[in-house]
Amino acid sequence: MSSPKHSLSAGAVVLNDEGKILLIRGPRRGWEFPGGIIEMGETIQEGIIREVKEETGIDIEVTKFCGIYQNLNASVCATCWLGKAIGGELQTSSESLEVGYFTLEEVLKLVTWSNFKERILKILNEEEHPFCVSF
Repeated sequence: MSSPKHSLSAGAVVLNDEGKILLIRGPRRGWEFPGGIIEMGETIQEGIIREVKEETGIDIEVTKFCGIYQNLNASVCATCWLGKAIGGELQTSSESLEVGYFTLEEVLKLVTWSNFKERILKILNEEEHPFCVSF
């Protein structure tokens, strides 16, 4: 029997001082909240801080663990976090064609990939924390 292979990722809904949400427009999935794969040897919190900085140029403080999504077919566990922008300047990268802050109403129109809109709403709804969704 072989050892299971899983991927661990982290994504964050990052709010600025005005309560707007940080989004990236990636080349494959369109608009989404920033995040990515946790690298060997780093904590999940370190990974999400690094991913947000790499994709957006924004420095964040992780404020809350909100829950996890488990994709059974892809063997991916995606942790979901709430964060606060504390510095940096918006910039694009190879993973982000555009970056910006948007109102929740705008976010719900822009984000169309998979269950990402659902994830954003769950992260913002403290009554649902912590959540564990398998699909």
